[in-house]
Amino acid sequence: MKFIDTAKIYLFSGKGGAGCASMRREKFIEFGGPNGGDGGRGGDISFKGDASLTSLFDLRLHPHQRAGHGVAGMGDQKTGKAGTDKIIKMPLGTIIIDNDTEEILLEVLDEKVHPVLKGGQGGLGNVHFKSATNRAPRYAQPGEPGKEMCIRLELKLIADVGLVGFPNAGKSTFISSVSNAKPKIADYPFTTLVPNLGVVNVSDYRSFVVADIPGIIEDAHQGTGLGDRFLKHIQRTAVLAFLVDCSEFNEMEPMKSFTVLLNELTQFSADLTKKKRVVLLTKMDAISHDLNIQEIIDKFKATGEEVYPISSVTGKGLKQVTFRLADIVEANRSDPTQIDEE
Repeated sequence: MKFIDTAKIYLFSGKGGAGCASMRREKFIEFGGPNGGDGGRGGDISFKGDASLTSLFDLRLHPHQRAGHGVAGMGDQKTGKAGTDKIIKMPLGTIIIDNDTEEILLEVLDEKVHPVLKGGQGGLGNVHFKSATNRAPRYAQPGEPGKEMCIRLELKLIADVGLVGFPNAGKSTFISSVSNAKPKIADYPFTTLVPNLGVVNVSDYRSFVVADIPGIIEDAHQGTGLGDRFLKHIQRTAVLAFLVDCSEFNEMEPMKSFTVLLNELTQFSADLTKKKRVVLLTKMDAISHDLNIQEIIDKFKATGEEVYPISSVTGKGLKQVTFRLADIVEANRSDPTQIDEE
């Protein structure tokens, strides 16, 4: 399925059914009186999160979402059938915005049903209008009209760990090595064109979700490259993992690479730089012999960064990193404020 993270859809709740104006007509009953039933209510529109969905592609293809109309009432005080409710499923992490007022109506973070647009009430049948002065009313209420709304959907994927790095920094290889995700991997930039999610199983009872977004390049916050479009997908994460290429094929010095990445995140959202982060020095299997890796590690530690040398090809350092990331994620789940205070 094509990855789509924005969509505009139009909602139409159902109109209520009309009340019935009828008189009781039976043998030997000369003056039966009114017996018109009420109309059925119009269908409601609700939203429901679905953990199996990761894209708004289907909603982009079907922008008009309608609930069913209520059925008119009938004689013998029979109430019309209610209109069919419309439950719209969407990925967890979807933000629902009123397209006219820009008000955030809802953030879908669970799989509960969230009512958004009520259907119209059904009209009352003529039995309700009988009185001492009007014993045979011919009037019944029409049903209320349904409601309309135009909304905008914006998806921010829900993940525990976000991978940040330049194109070809080894993010896709990392996520494929530690999780069940199978992204496209090649030796050219921008192999990853859409976010990938993977579940990392650290043990039988410990796991976390990691998100790999397209590589960031300098001036990404100004629209250069692909990364700026997808940075929003790491805003919900508990920890950011900065992947810095240390191989001899990388033209930029590791500390410089990290500084540029951090600056791009700051320009996009200062809140991202407040998150707990670790630095992963990647491609340890392809480093130059004259590269002093310990010197690089000491430079990062001197600035207060938590750093780990790894190789996703040989598996070096991956176990230590995944256990550390799991510890941070679990600490955040038990107390979200704890990460910021570390």
